Amino acid sequence: MSCIAYAVQSLQRFLWSMPMLVILLGTHIYFTVRLHVIQRKIPQGIRLSVMGTDQSRKKGDAPREDRECRGGNVSPFSALATSLAATIGTGNIIGISTAVAIGGPGAVFWCWITGVLGIATCYAECYLSVRYRMIQEDGTYRGGPMYVMEHVLHQKSAAVLFAFSVILVSLGMGSSVQSHSIAAAVLEQKEMSSQVIGITAALLTGIVILGGAKQIAAICTWLVPFMSLFYLSGCFLLIWLNRDVLPEALWAILHSAFSSRSVVGGAAGTAVMTGIRAGISRGLFTNEAGLGSIPMAAASAHTGSPRQQGLVSMTGTFWDTVVMCAITGIAVVSSMVKSPELFCHASPDRLCFLAFSQLDGLFQNGVSGLRIPGGFSVDGSLVLSAALVLFAFATIIGWNFYGECAVRYLWGSKGLRQYHILYISAVYLGAVLSLDLVWTMSDLFNSFMAIPNLLCLWMLREVVIKER
Repeated sequence: MSCIAYAVQSLQRFLWSMPMLVILLGTHIYFTVRLHVIQRKIPQGIRLSVMGTDQSRKKGDAPREDRECRGGNVSPFSALATSLAATIGTGNIIGISTAVAIGGPGAVFWCWITGVLGIATCYAECYLSVRYRMIQEDGTYRGGPMYVMEHVLHQKSAAVLFAFSVILVSLGMGSSVQSHSIAAAVLEQKEMSSQVIGITAALLTGIVILGGAKQIAAICTWLVPFMSLFYLSGCFLLIWLNRDVLPEALWAILHSAFSSRSVVGGAAGTAVMTGIRAGISRGLFTNEAGLGSIPMAAASAHTGSPRQQGLVSMTGTFWDTVVMCAITGIAVVSSMVKSPELFCHASPDRLCFLAFSQLDGLFQNGVSGLRIPGGFSVDGSLVLSAALVLFAFATIIGWNFYGECAVRYLWGSKGLRQYHILYISAVYLGAVLSLDLVWTMSDLFNSFMAIPNLLCLWMLREVVIKER
């Protein structure tokens, strides 16, 4: 087993080494330039996600290819919420603090830049999947990079590799790893059997996913905004408490991004290249732009235009990395600036917990004249643990949807029952087993998704650019 683990880890390190990061970042930059900085249309994408894409045109204004795309399974916002459920996860919390620990405060800046640039790639891949999606006998649409690879590029083998990789990633990173995170967050607060946690997570997962894609979208539509606002409220409270050192924290982030000198005590490895690599890799892994997962949710949307759904879907990268990761990073770095002694010997995965511990007792004795009746006070560790549970469970739901898309492509609906059994079992096993190898294998199969998807994007780049 050790030989297998070593081989998998070696292959994973090779595929996710600097060349892969350069290819992904290069793709982001290319589409940003060729699409004339489509990031400027983020406000339009947010508006379309709320009001619906069909309402943005007068009747008869849409081109023929757009009018043929009005079918679909869920609303544009539900499709966006489903993709956000899968992408907004523990990586936004633990991942960004780990990047700060490894690469210094400057990693926050490079993660943010990567997210901004990734918006263009997300638009491109979602545009293609909506434009070339397939209509089913029941009138619904199925789409994603695998359909584009097979029916447009006639690369069946690449499509099959992509679909198989989606299934394996969903069973690893999408379910097992997330339920392991749920168990860790619960055990942080209370001693209990990990088997009980696993059974509970598996039952809740089964209740949601057995209701079908529309129920998944419905749950994600209210869960994603709620959990995001809950977590961001904690971050904003933390930033408010650290408001006196906020300018110094922002300067630390900018200075560390371009300087090899350490500007904050307790951060390891603050050389410029280390910070760039840590920030870029975390940004790429967190927002999934270029991975090929988000387009599968986009293709299920009831939309009036591939372009408009591309605008809606690219806001997911904005919310995930540009907003969530940036605010998390600012909250953590400002805490490090204010209380550097707390972080001197902390392990990377504990930085967020240490930062949120500064919320302990908030409002108990009143803050700036504000007192909550009934002796209410905040438990920072509990707030963070609850956010981790919500984020991880949302990722489980979102990645099940991606896995279902891949199963339908390979075997049709007849393979869904077996997949659901495997998926629910993986949720249980993730809570009770050690998952170091699963993490590595998930990263490996992520690369098996990214490589054919990026090739697909480059081969069809002129199609995207022509219809910008």
